[in-house]
Amino acid sequence: MKKWLLASALPLATAGAAYADDAKIGVILGFTGPIESLTPSMAGSAELALAEVNESGNFLENVTLVPVRADSTCIDSAAATAAAERLVTTDGIVAIMGADCSGVTGAVLSNVAVPNGVPMISPSATSPALSSVEDNGLFFRTAPSDARQGEVLAGILGERGISSVAVTYTNNDYGKGFADAFEAAFTAAGGEITLAAPHEDGKADYSAEVGALASAGGDALVVLGYSDQGGKGMIQASLDTGAFDLFAMGDGMYSDALLADLGSDIDGSFGSVPWAEGEGADKFAEVAEAAGVNAESTYTRESYDAAALIALAMAKGGESSSAAVAANILDVANAPGEPILPGELGKALEILKNGGDIDYVGATNVELIGPGEAAGTYRYYEIKDGAFETVSFK
Repeated sequence: MKKWLLASALPLATAGAAYADDAKIGVILGFTGPIESLTPSMAGSAELALAEVNESGNFLENVTLVPVRADSTCIDSAAATAAAERLVTTDGIVAIMGADCSGVTGAVLSNVAVPNGVPMISPSATSPALSSVEDNGLFFRTAPSDARQGEVLAGILGERGISSVAVTYTNNDYGKGFADAFEAAFTAAGGEITLAAPHEDGKADYSAEVGALASAGGDALVVLGYSDQGGKGMIQASLDTGAFDLFAMGDGMYSDALLADLGSDIDGSFGSVPWAEGEGADKFAEVAEAAGVNAESTYTRESYDAAALIALAMAKGGESSSAAVAANILDVANAPGEPILPGELGKALEILKNGGDIDYVGATNVELIGPGEAAGTYRYYEIKDGAFETVSFK
């Protein structure tokens, strides 16, 4: 039954302590590929949590957490699998923070994590298919499924009075799952999808794909792709040809790099992205800023929370093992217990050491539910004067 819920790194040494043992944590993200502009901040956030644990002096006796980075590429399942295998066989990691994109996450889970009994927490793999994957109780995620984001984005279009759209999606598990969820929600609400068509990443010219979508018509183009690859290419080709000038975007399109490249050309466009507000999010922003990590980038909060949960689960289990992580993630993530915010990991470790319970709230109001799902909220944003502006939270 489904159980739910770096090569370079931030300094992780604890002052005045000499550790006898390392507990290595794999940080596998697409450091190359279609989301490479996002992953440095994601990795930095995860490593920030591990550094906080080490520096607290309250972690397992004589154990330090050491992040080891590996490149998932986001899109090449074979490369991601090979990278994950190296993490397990060569580096001896006990858990994985990652992977990122849904297709490579599924490949790493099935080919590496499950056979080796290694738990993994993804901060950003959002395909609905991952909710029911056979995982032996080893897979968790801190970002909500696109089954919900499809509903959210469809609702935003309805609020804006847009009833007819064309849809383009990246041709992988993430894009197809998101597109299916969006189509179901949008048409159920009375909307019309004139054409839903995939695009491939890495192409130099998207004029043919845009031409087909433009011929079908629609008041806006829904873009469920990646900001560093085909998604941006589809928008650029639309602008160049005059096919569309209004875009509704999924989470993979939210990046500063997109604004840097297209700027005010896409003013008025809008989208959704997993996000959090409240005390935990504000505290994370403070902690990240102090460490030089860009807290406003996509999936930074979820990455911090994923790494924190791994460390806290080890502490709850009393050992730096894969089994301790897998067995205790739900216990530390959910009530009952003392609420724990970013910057309070040392406090959490002390409570656990003394036999108490914690409820890790973290940066994203963490609540792990089942099967294969994380509760979460979305930021509805609009681009104004070349910048992202929050409209509301969903």
